[in-house]
Amino acid sequence: MSSSNVEGVTFQHIDSNGIRMRLAVAGDGPVVLLAHGWPESWYSWRHQLRALSEAGYRAVAPDMRGYGETDAPKPVEAYDIATLAADMVGVLDALGVDQAHMVGHDWGAPVATHTVITYPDRFASLTLLSVPHGERSPVEPISAIQQAMGENFYYMLYHNEPGGVAEAEYDSDPRAMLSRIYLSPDSPREEPEITDPKRSAGGFVPRLGAPRGLPGWLTQEDLDYYVVQFEHAGFRGGVNYYRNIGRNWEITADLGSPHITVPTLFIAGEFDIVIAGADVSALKARMSPVVDDLREVILIPGVGHWVQQEAAEETNTALLGFLASLDD
Repeated sequence: MSSSNVEGVTFQHIDSNGIRMRLAVAGDGPVVLLAHGWPESWYSWRHQLRALSEAGYRAVAPDMRGYGETDAPKPVEAYDIATLAADMVGVLDALGVDQAHMVGHDWGAPVATHTVITYPDRFASLTLLSVPHGERSPVEPISAIQQAMGENFYYMLYHNEPGGVAEAEYDSDPRAMLSRIYLSPDSPREEPEITDPKRSAGGFVPRLGAPRGLPGWLTQEDLDYYVVQFEHAGFRGGVNYYRNIGRNWEITADLGSPHITVPTLFIAGEFDIVIAGADVSALKARMSPVVDDLREVILIPGVGHWVQQEAAEETNTALLGFLASLDD
């Protein structure tokens, strides 16, 4: 093991599902497995790692497949949802752990969901951040998005374009990409360089508008760390998750609208673009038909997509309260 740049957090490298993964680990006790999203790293859980360890848990945050110091296989199909779920269970196997609590944010949320659905005996609970679980789409998602967007730019379609155009753009200037995407809803920005909604007008980064400063939850050192991670690993692995959206829909067809059977918590920022303005009642209505034991839906006021970083204290309080309630 080696020390990280976060006090109390050490790195451990393990073999899981045919790849080498880097884990950030803190504390001892029941395991809480934390799956990050795009474009992130184990580091997005830095506040939770410490809070969980101080509360008597063993917090484990991998660099997900394709990120940081975890292997990044080249084939697109190496990033489908079944493979990613097997990665998560492989972490538990490598650690000699029979059961854990599963937590996922952004892309880590559907990975966490599919992991718990596929391996229910290995998990005592599920916490989803930002991305709720609902009933299966009746149509292939990418085709539906293409029909809705027409000639307009949408990042998921951009990530599915052939030739690797998306990662080529992001890899050319990781700092520009990350500094523009890691902002709060009220963060001041310069005017975007591209305002034409058509895809033909250009890529993603110039549409975001450069920041006029870092948000309060992100220090210069934080941003620098993220940049180094993507300078090392590149963006292709993370973009490949999006290239499997259609494939994921196909390979999970036999599951129908699968149910989550373990106790479940949902947390999001009130202004998270993923929930598109949905309130607590709307989110409960979406999730309840396929989440058998939905304990609570928590929306944190004034907060956007990067909830566990933007509102670390509120997220930690909700997560720790949920985990403690399971022992009552």
